[in-house]
Amino acid sequence: MIENLRKKIAVIFEKEFDETPIMVFAPGRINIIGEHTDYNDGFVLPAAIDKGIIAAVTRSDSNSSSIIALDIEDSIQIDLNNLNAISNGGWKNYVIGVVAEIKKLRDGLGNFNLVVGGNIPIGGGVSSSAALENSIGFALNRLFNLNLSRLELIKISQRADHNYVGVKSGLMDHYASMFGEKSKAIMLDCRNLTARKFDILLNNYTFLLVNSNVSHSLASSAYNKRRNTCEKIASLLGKKSLRDVSMEDLLNLKDEIEISEFEKCAFVINENDRVHKASEFLATQDLKALGDLMYKSHEGLQHHYKVSCEELDFLVDLTRTNTNILGSRMMGGGFGGCTINLIHKDHLAIFKERTLQVFTDKFDHECLFYEVTINDGTRLIT
Repeated sequence: MIENLRKKIAVIFEKEFDETPIMVFAPGRINIIGEHTDYNDGFVLPAAIDKGIIAAVTRSDSNSSSIIALDIEDSIQIDLNNLNAISNGGWKNYVIGVVAEIKKLRDGLGNFNLVVGGNIPIGGGVSSSAALENSIGFALNRLFNLNLSRLELIKISQRADHNYVGVKSGLMDHYASMFGEKSKAIMLDCRNLTARKFDILLNNYTFLLVNSNVSHSLASSAYNKRRNTCEKIASLLGKKSLRDVSMEDLLNLKDEIEISEFEKCAFVINENDRVHKASEFLATQDLKALGDLMYKSHEGLQHHYKVSCEELDFLVDLTRTNTNILGSRMMGGGFGGCTINLIHKDHLAIFKERTLQVFTDKFDHECLFYEVTINDGTRLIT
């Protein structure tokens, strides 16, 4: 699948710019468990997948850089000496942000021609934005021999989010996309970026993503407000982040804060605990226990952190009495996107058929299904 996409982009690039480009693939990610914990210095359990973004790039002798976004048939010319975010710029601000943050760290970046395209659902909660940023940063680093490490590159991507897109993102998405490994889940400590990798041995089960086709924007105020709430409560307790807050600490503060603030912070504390348990269950192949944690995670995201939506809750509820599905939850920032489901391989076809029918009947639009393979992280593909 990646190879077909690579060939398509190579043909278009050579037709447009009459050159053979350097090509980089940066994957999206699933997150088995650990939502909204990364920006609280907490723990997550993601993995890179076989769907993502390809960036094709060459140097340019012109006075500006040309970028083409193949999937949405859009383009932009940027001046390397005038890199400011564009109001309502969408995808363009991710590109501008990465280029600007590279220039802050390194001299030697010149003009370039760039084509990006992917096989990843945009706004589906599988981190298409991090894949876009990583693919561009990795490609430009290689093209101009900037000697940036992978760790420096993901921090560049994060700063692009913060400073040019307006999303106060954590590092989970960028880390999983950059450092993923085939058939491995990453137990990541988001404070010090140390990681343990676990074999994903699901036997007769697999992860299936169901895209609600409800778009969400992490730049919306709802996402940033939740982060601000977490930081506020940690500060009130004299802690660096919720990572350092125990449930006992939080209970001692309960009467002094709003109930909604208490619930959101309690979710983060409990979710961190679920990540530790999930990694143990993954290591011992206790898939039933892993699935139970996925359901508990969704309940917290739905009722306490309040980042789910009707469509996601409907998709999760459909699975609860299905003995062929061990666990389901919303995945990603929320307010739309995908659910992740731990499902028996033999049940995939009938589950898709039934879910598509009842979902379409209720919401008057279709959901989409993605079978994903756990694959390597960002890499050169030419």
